[in-house]
Amino acid sequence: MATMSALRNTLILILLAVLISGCGAMRQDPTRDWSASQLYEEAKAALERGNFDQAVEYYETLEARFPFGRHAQQGQLEIAYAYYKAQEPEMAIAAIDRFLQMNPRHPHADYAYYLRGLTNYERDQSFLNRWIPQDQARRDAAPLRTAFQDFGTLVQYFPDSRYAQDSRERMVRLRNLLAAHEMHVADFYMRRGAWVAAAQRGRYVLEHYDGSASVPDALEVMVRAYRELDMDDLAEDALRVLRQNFPDRADELAALPHRITAPA
Repeated sequence: MATMSALRNTLILILLAVLISGCGAMRQDPTRDWSASQLYEEAKAALERGNFDQAVEYYETLEARFPFGRHAQQGQLEIAYAYYKAQEPEMAIAAIDRFLQMNPRHPHADYAYYLRGLTNYERDQSFLNRWIPQDQARRDAAPLRTAFQDFGTLVQYFPDSRYAQDSRERMVRLRNLLAAHEMHVADFYMRRGAWVAAAQRGRYVLEHYDGSASVPDALEVMVRAYRELDMDDLAEDALRVLRQNFPDRADELAALPHRITAPA
């Protein structure tokens, strides 16, 4: 009997502890009586102060408690910005996609695409890379291509948007980065004697990034690779285009040995 009594007392104490803990948690939540309007205003104020984690918390609470109100709809886009500033790109992209899916004709849909482009552009940059400069051309190109598509969508469907001009300028920079990335890969192939793959990268730049800063590099890669492959006609075609558009680069290339590797 004494054992049963002790067990009962222990269970009572555990139950009381759980209840007290629950009550304490309720007292610790200052937002429990807030209206949708107050939650939204506090979230926005935290965002403006640069307290992005706090802003995210308030926006998430707003959406959970008042999912169908007008404040929640506006908060769906603002929480995406908060995630972006808090360096949580995956969450930012998810919030933007959800916003566009639910509000495809929203007056701020152009901003959603713009923010999506910014997020994709920066999504693979680690904290360390923000402080130590890196060669942008060596980054994973997939997010850059997606960012280019996001900015392109904005420019195509919202040509008069306040974000359109900046998007166009970013597309130019992204185009140069993507072309430089292809040349970085081509150099990797050339150093390993993979001449076919190198030539294909050069041709890809000419076909997809004509006018970029990497065009003369692409032509030079093609000349070198085709020479190594004994495809002299293709090498001469690439050299002729290089000479017509970048004569100095053509002269430098002409002074080099016809082949890098010795014939077998």
